[in-house]
Amino acid sequence: MKIKIINIGLLIFLYMFSVSLYARFDIGVGKADITGPAAEVLFMGYADLNQVAEGIKSRLWARVFIIKNQVTKDRVVYVVIDTGMAFQAVKQAVIARLNKVLPGYYNHRNVVISATHTHSGPGGFSHYALYNITTKGFIKQNFDVIVKGIVNAIFQAHQNLQPGEIFINQGHLEGANRNRSLQAYLQNKDAGNYSAEDTRMVVLSFKQKGQLVGVLSWFPTHGVSMPKENKLINSDNKGYAAYLFEKYAKDVWGINIVSAFAQSNAGDMTPNINLDGTGPGSSAEESTKLIGELQFNKARDLVLQSGQKINGNLQYRHLYVDMSQQSVRREFTTGKMEKTCTAALGYAFAAGTEDGRGLDFFHEGQLQENPFWQVITGLLTQPTEQQKTCHTPKPILLAQGNAKPFPWSPEVLPVSLIQLGQFVVVALPGEFTVMAGRRILQTLTKYYPDARVAVMAGYSNAYSGYITTFEEYNAQHYEGGSTHFGPWTLAAYRQAVSELAQSLHDINKLQDVYKQEPIPRDLSKHQISFDLPVIYDQAPLNKQIGMVERDALNDYKTGDEVVVTFWSGHLRNDLRIGKSYLYVEQFYQGQWKTVATDNDWSTSLQWRRVDPIWGSSNVIIHWQISDDTADGLYRIRHVGALRQPITGKIKPYSGISKTFYVGLK
Repeated sequence: MKIKIINIGLLIFLYMFSVSLYARFDIGVGKADITGPAAEVLFMGYADLNQVAEGIKSRLWARVFIIKNQVTKDRVVYVVIDTGMAFQAVKQAVIARLNKVLPGYYNHRNVVISATHTHSGPGGFSHYALYNITTKGFIKQNFDVIVKGIVNAIFQAHQNLQPGEIFINQGHLEGANRNRSLQAYLQNKDAGNYSAEDTRMVVLSFKQKGQLVGVLSWFPTHGVSMPKENKLINSDNKGYAAYLFEKYAKDVWGINIVSAFAQSNAGDMTPNINLDGTGPGSSAEESTKLIGELQFNKARDLVLQSGQKINGNLQYRHLYVDMSQQSVRREFTTGKMEKTCTAALGYAFAAGTEDGRGLDFFHEGQLQENPFWQVITGLLTQPTEQQKTCHTPKPILLAQGNAKPFPWSPEVLPVSLIQLGQFVVVALPGEFTVMAGRRILQTLTKYYPDARVAVMAGYSNAYSGYITTFEEYNAQHYEGGSTHFGPWTLAAYRQAVSELAQSLHDINKLQDVYKQEPIPRDLSKHQISFDLPVIYDQAPLNKQIGMVERDALNDYKTGDEVVVTFWSGHLRNDLRIGKSYLYVEQFYQGQWKTVATDNDWSTSLQWRRVDPIWGSSNVIIHWQISDDTADGLYRIRHVGALRQPITGKIKPYSGISKTFYVGLK
């Protein structure tokens, strides 16, 4: 009888220990400004040399979520950044800085940095030539602000770690994406088993003391609602969705939250539902807002429905893989051992997509080499006959993996898993098509059936172009032509995911793999920039920087647009991180109160060079007066910095419009 009592007590102890081990979390959230130089810097995404920054429509942000197991002390960090890509150079620099400010907590294995894939942000923040060619090389000012912002947001989240709860929910969102590469998609042997679009949204709700503090969602739609003709920095549809949720929480619920809308398998998922780079709105800005509103509304509904509380273990796995020389087992191919290839791009890559066509000389589905382009690109890198065979049926346009002294794109790439109870995130470094993402998740659940809900998070930790299925690759549309490592690229990723998934049950399964794990190169000391610095700023004769050139009218009503022009300095003199270049202010209770900044989508700031020799420029500020704007007196204030001639010193300045009235007379 005594033995039974001891056994019962032991069982109770073991049960309570397992509950404490698997169900108690600390959570923290953070957010920081990462808006880079907003004038005379090329954007990253469309690779269009005419898309040069001319101001700001909305700011760019790093949003961070930290989860910590209170007992084991294991923790993971998920970062969502409003950039085109999450380049490996950024991840390396972030981890290096974290080792200094928060030593011992965060490393390359337990941190995931994922991009929203906006095509309306400044570029030049990779360390690889393929991604810096179209931005006139490396842009240190942009790189530094992105890295610093991510570290600051992680530090915030680390500082406010508190006991909390996490809830998960999922649902389907129609009308926010379409398959832009349907012809290639239909080549898949199982295309008929699924929709051509992935409409699933997965949402995590983070709560401290019962109050919502963070929302993290995944849904696949490209960040190309804003076209390549746009020259104002903005966070596109996903950034607008995040802006709406955070504003709604503050205005309606009276709370401050961090809300991020992350990407998943969005490789062939376009928000431009007319399939010609437009839609669903009548303008690019309207389309951006409509697609953003759809995502916000669905995420809010899923949060309000609460969903299921996450209970379970917290684990993470990470593996570097040399994708240029993988031997892929037959279980992931068509039945025999296959190999990946040294990186190369095909002719269809240069053709572009429905969201932004490329050169007229190329077209999707192109399977034949062109002697003229063979000579031109061969002057840069010459593909070998072995490479040509390996990449078949893709005709090689540029063998960037052969470039010396370093390849033009990375080949040692990260594969990551985060397991949070019944939920698993697979974080991968590229643009996976909808079907490629489905096969990744099928592989995960085959080798780790404990996953009840899983998402494939693309654009994470590094960038290596597109990843298609074997069938889509053979069709050689834009996505197939942009798949770097040949027809078995997806199969190699599935093989790596299978190893990590199995290790969630037994970490020892990775020990031999870790011994042979390659290390990504550090190219921080090998960067070239052709980006010209700001020399000086001067207003025209008889003018002063900060002076109003075009002033506001006396009266406006809701629905009107206020336009004010100031003589300005160059926007690169001071990025105004965490601040604003413009303030819409209302006179309220005897003082001026800010009602909008350059982060609000009701405003825009356009910088214009007036005289490049004299060094004069101005900014044009627009404010669209919404229907819910209160009657009263308003003004617009511009703040910036100028670089003085001769001395080159940076000096702040400001300017204020005249006071105007908003309301019905």
